[in-house]
Amino acid sequence: MSHNVDVQTRNMAMTDAINDYVTNKAERLGRHLPQIEDVRVELTYLKSARSANDRFNAEITVRGKNLLLRAEQRADDLHAAFDTALDKMDRQVERYKGKHYRGRGDGRSAAEAAEQILDDETGELTPLIAKRKKFTLYPMNEEEAIVQMRELEHDNFFVFYNAETSKINVLYRRRNGSYGLIEPEIG
Repeated sequence: MSHNVDVQTRNMAMTDAINDYVTNKAERLGRHLPQIEDVRVELTYLKSARSANDRFNAEITVRGKNLLLRAEQRADDLHAAFDTALDKMDRQVERYKGKHYRGRGDGRSAAEAAEQILDDETGELTPLIAKRKKFTLYPMNEEEAIVQMRELEHDNFFVFYNAETSKINVLYRRRNGSYGLIEPEIG
């Protein structure tokens, strides 16, 4: 049930009072979910924030076995930002516990319940994955992938095997019209 709490600050001095306050409150997360291994809290002072209400930023990251949760909040006071971010994290932990531990109430696990969803039009149960598609990946570089994406008129994304890195990548179009590249790694 014990976990590490790592408190870091940016653009502000770390005092014992801040460290004790944050550590004591963040340690309570382990009581709710025993698989938590590390809690990282990053407190930042943003001198050039647009609004005075956004001067302090608190970011909490919780890691554990098959678990990664993150909450962030800005406020005009350091304690207010941290407390609100901690409340958000509490809600995420409760939601996580509900999905993974409590089940559906009818004896089915969350995975079994997620296999089917209701169709809004007919009201009937339909499979969660409505369509499966298989295709052959050909080695290409990033520029060739952009050309292929345009030729195939794939507006949102394109999956390809990157010949330069020998890995599967996902090319996607961003809102501003530029492209982004996702390079997944096994962790």
